[in-house]
Amino acid sequence: METWILTLITFFPVLGTLIILALSRENKEAIRWTAVVTSGLTFLLSLKMLAMFNANVADLQMVIRQPWIRLAGFKIEYYLGVDGLSILLVLLTTLLTPIAILSTWTAIETRVKEFMIFFLLLEVGMVGVFLAQDLLLFYFFWEFSLVPMYVLIGIWGGPRRLYAAIKFFLYTMAGSVFMLLGIIWLGINAGTFSMPELMAQGGIPSHIQTLLFLAFAIGFAVKVPMWPLHSWLPDAHVQAPTAGSVILAGVMLKMGTYGFLRIAISLFPEAATRFAPWMALLAVIGIIYGAAVSFAQKDVKKLVAYSSVSHLGFVVLGLFALSSQGIQGGILQMVNHGLSTGALFLVVGMLYERRHTRDMEDFGGLWTVMPVYGTFALIVTLSSMGLPGLNGFIGEFTILLSAFGSEAIGVPWIAALAATGVILTAIYMLHMYQKLFLGPVDKEENRVLKDLNPREILTLAPILALILCIGLYPKPFFALMAPSAERLAALIQAATLAVR
Repeated sequence: METWILTLITFFPVLGTLIILALSRENKEAIRWTAVVTSGLTFLLSLKMLAMFNANVADLQMVIRQPWIRLAGFKIEYYLGVDGLSILLVLLTTLLTPIAILSTWTAIETRVKEFMIFFLLLEVGMVGVFLAQDLLLFYFFWEFSLVPMYVLIGIWGGPRRLYAAIKFFLYTMAGSVFMLLGIIWLGINAGTFSMPELMAQGGIPSHIQTLLFLAFAIGFAVKVPMWPLHSWLPDAHVQAPTAGSVILAGVMLKMGTYGFLRIAISLFPEAATRFAPWMALLAVIGIIYGAAVSFAQKDVKKLVAYSSVSHLGFVVLGLFALSSQGIQGGILQMVNHGLSTGALFLVVGMLYERRHTRDMEDFGGLWTVMPVYGTFALIVTLSSMGLPGLNGFIGEFTILLSAFGSEAIGVPWIAALAATGVILTAIYMLHMYQKLFLGPVDKEENRVLKDLNPREILTLAPILALILCIGLYPKPFFALMAPSAERLAALIQAATLAVR
């Protein structure tokens, strides 16, 4: 079981797609239930993986490594493994997928069969990225995940869905070209595509590390997205269906930050050390820019979309503090953002289903009409702000603490500027909440809105439970990451001494 658990988690959704293919297009209920059950069982498999995981071990666990492709003398392997850097992201992916599917129960009525097939295939690609330990296998899953999301936006999205889908695809593909060139160079010159073997070999000349770091960083920066490569994100989010936005923000953006951690930092530590101040500066610009632009939005979904640019700036800042504390804070904040922003998109989607508008001026006083909805939305809003006692505070505090003391960044005022992002986040998030929920109900259409139904409560409840759990007792989450993060930080520390 240990050998095959990761393969089961990765490809179990394919079983669901095969069952859905055999179902009649008109049997929408059976299709929906098949997708929910399949993704739910995948989550249970990931919990089994968690139970088998030894939190005291830094090395890869549950490894499966088999020959895959032999091409011109190069050995490309089917190589999966999980460690403290990836386990939380796998769990996040398998949790959010059934939640996102559950949110589509009444929102998606056309071509339900195709929607569920592409959604389950998207899960395969995302999980594969977090588990792959061979660079070409990583690239295969990375590119594979683009196609389902492109289709989800392009077919089930808003009025400008084709423009948004093509922009998303072209931006990500363009960034991936640089990454592919770096992978090919590594494979030819190192004789292997295995990431652990490449880390063990080391010895890449300093100037080559610089070029390779930049090649991978471009691809990952587009995916995050970091300022100034972020312009595809608001269009993709606004046009995507609610479930697509949940997965795009909750998981797909983390593929970029995870790529920085697993490849750009781990394989090229000397270059990462040299570029750390510049990456931190870009991260802080993203934090402040994303917050400022969020405040200016009238469309609540676009506000949440731009907030991702700001929040993921904190993740990049933590990773490039290049310390164990920063790495752990960055990974935890990836999870926190996936939960909080995923929940925000669910909340916005539930409101859009009722009113078919996202303009904040069309609302007001919703708390008196929909008190349960208002309570859920308040908790999620405060979580996104980083209120103490909720998950966002733990991640942001850890990141800022590591950035202030980071030798790699070396400039404390960058962390001080990042801290202003916390204040700016509170301004635009509270402004949004005030516009939607407080004040008089001065629109007649809002007086008859129905509060959350049991299915919608069930959709949001697991996320809110984790928001509180991480905020009140984060120790188990840090314990999962600590050994792997400390080992990587030690490797970076040795590279820092080499740079000096």
